[in-house]
Amino acid sequence: MRSSFALRWSALLTGVLVATAVAVAGPVAAEPAPVAPAPVIPLPPELDPGFYLPPTEVVAATAPGAIIAARQVRIADFGLLPIDVDAWQVSYRSNNSRDEPIPAVATLIKPRGQAIEPRKLLSVQLAEDSTAGYCAPSYALQHLSVAPVAGQIVVPAEFLFAQAALAQGWAVVVPDHQGPNSAYAAGPLAGRITLDGIRAATSFAPLEVGPTAPVGLYGYSGGSIATGHAAELRASYAPELNIVGAAEGGVGADLGAALSMANNQLTSGLVFAAVLGLTREYPDFAAYLDQRLDPLGKGLSAIKSPLCVQYQSALLPFLNLTGMIGSDGNPLDDPPVAAMLDDTRMGKSVPDMPLFLWHSAWDEILPLAATDTLVDTYCQDPATSLTYTRDHASEHIVAEVVGGPAALLWLRDRLDGVPATPGCTISDAGTMAATPGALDFLGDTMAAKFATLFGVPLGSR
Repeated sequence: MRSSFALRWSALLTGVLVATAVAVAGPVAAEPAPVAPAPVIPLPPELDPGFYLPPTEVVAATAPGAIIAARQVRIADFGLLPIDVDAWQVSYRSNNSRDEPIPAVATLIKPRGQAIEPRKLLSVQLAEDSTAGYCAPSYALQHLSVAPVAGQIVVPAEFLFAQAALAQGWAVVVPDHQGPNSAYAAGPLAGRITLDGIRAATSFAPLEVGPTAPVGLYGYSGGSIATGHAAELRASYAPELNIVGAAEGGVGADLGAALSMANNQLTSGLVFAAVLGLTREYPDFAAYLDQRLDPLGKGLSAIKSPLCVQYQSALLPFLNLTGMIGSDGNPLDDPPVAAMLDDTRMGKSVPDMPLFLWHSAWDEILPLAATDTLVDTYCQDPATSLTYTRDHASEHIVAEVVGGPAALLWLRDRLDGVPATPGCTISDAGTMAATPGALDFLGDTMAAKFATLFGVPLGSR
């Protein structure tokens, strides 16, 4: 729950960051939404409510995934180097974890080259891992965004994996899966926003992706939370979507296990940010913390609420997270906490598409044992098609670098219609960089990126 002090600081911080910006937000348009031109200087959500927060009555009257407004944008590497692709932002309706209507935003990106119709689509859930709107991908990916220098370095860095998909000729949708309140780690919310973002993408004609197009899901770490819940929810929430495979690594399968592992450790600052994010989606948990947090915890909540992932992680590590919560026993067992942890734990249903999971055997942020348990749960269903690799030459960050190319290769086969191996295949790898074809795939991606420096549009092959 945001304190008034935190809200004032957040507003002040974003105001300083974009004090010279020119507002371009307009009124919500009727369906079909016309495409507005790109803003001269992008605005973060805090200063752009006309686009990010359409009227509640408009949102409520819109079907989940239907577009409310659309505009062109320019995207760039780390806010500086423009990328030669076509890109748009769409505002659309989604639902929170209580099935109440909420606004959502996603970035749609199309390479300039020709593709077999319909164009294949990859939904990339980037690890926002932050608790302020200016950290969201839709802002952080834009040309002249200041988010990278304000602490959001993960989204621009991970965007290379989305560019690898664009280099294949695929379209990409990047949802702001934490929603309008930056509810970091709220998996059921993120899953719904992700699925509705795919609905919006497949209905947006300029993206050249139709409703029957094959769709893949990709997410790592904080992005795995959105990806995993979207995969589990597809059958009940968006059964019409043709999702042919989901790849998730550094899997955030059990937030309670992650919190216990982070307690008093170097990663506690990042996990505390997830605690703050979860209060924004779970009112009972928010009320519980408001009553139980000690003065240190409340002070940290106010200080950390307006920060992006870089500063969230670096500020005051080695926190005694459970010690800041007054409880007669383990606070994770108290009913409001236990209910939230149960709702966000993966494994309630088995995804009905093929799965590719990977995790570092030495992951210091998200425990390997929780992913092992999730895989065991999925594999109890004889219809499951799942490939799971434990990488033994990495930690959390390196595991995405070495495993991401293998995941994208696996997704390419699914999008090309190659059947996945039935059953569960579980293996331990010295390094996933040795996956056949992975280094060649990474080399081709880097070559395509390098060619863009000489005027070759990304994905124009």
